Amino acid sequence: MIPLDPKFLRGSYPPLVTPFANGAVDYDSFAELVELQIRDGSHGIVVCGTTAEPSTLTLDERAQLLEVALDAAAGRVPVVAATGSQSHAESVSLTVQAEEAGADALLIVTPYYIKPPQRGLVEYYVDLGKRTALPLLIYHIPGRAAVGVDLDTVARIAERVPHLVGIKHAANDLGFVTQLRSRLGPEFRVFAGLEELGFPLLAVGAAGLMNAVANIVPGQVARLYESAAAGAWDDARASHGELLELNQAIFFDTNPIPIKYMMKRMGLLTANEHRLPMVPASRELEERLDGVLRRARLI
Repeated sequence: MIPLDPKFLRGSYPPLVTPFANGAVDYDSFAELVELQIRDGSHGIVVCGTTAEPSTLTLDERAQLLEVALDAAAGRVPVVAATGSQSHAESVSLTVQAEEAGADALLIVTPYYIKPPQRGLVEYYVDLGKRTALPLLIYHIPGRAAVGVDLDTVARIAERVPHLVGIKHAANDLGFVTQLRSRLGPEFRVFAGLEELGFPLLAVGAAGLMNAVANIVPGQVARLYESAAAGAWDDARASHGELLELNQAIFFDTNPIPIKYMMKRMGLLTANEHRLPMVPASRELEERLDGVLRRARLI
């Protein structure tokens, strides 16, 4: 694995939502969301992750969102470009564009829907790795992609792609993280991709959090990481408890339906819009989420 700055790819790296206005991407609002994250203490941001509804975006829109994020961040925090798709050709295009635009690292999801064999995943990541010199992270989300990566697969990719530096792990498997760190070393960056497992994964050595909930409470999520990094485990545990109901609310419906409604109620988005087949929260869900926000004193 290539050497990294000790502080790079560590901390809270929220996957930002994509604001829409009358069906179009609202790039000005997106730039404001980047500014919010920096102001409230996030250590980096992820552009076009799952929370951004990337499969509803065109390649040009994904490329433009990255450029807007890079301009808004202006080097103050690292910008990770999520460049994966179900299509190898699209992943290649987005990956090359991200490096040209100036992204700091790449997050590439396992190809969804296709359900490739493990040997196919190895060749997929090796091929993409040959096309970029940027630090690369695997995005492991079997619940959405319908395929997982096993330990041997990650190790085989790492042997052939020296700039494979980590993984976003969005699965209920704590043991996998310990095994990864044992096999690939403590410098291999593991990011918690499921909100409720953030604290437990930090406790076993994860490098940080890529949690959608940080779209609404970036400061709280950043403090959770910082407490854990400082060894202040009682404080980290307290932050974990304070975030519990918000973390659960993210999954009251398909992400980011709940998060976008909550952001609109908090004044962080001017419109609560999605693109089909995603749809806004139902009235029943809105009432349930309002209760969560009130208890969290966010409205």
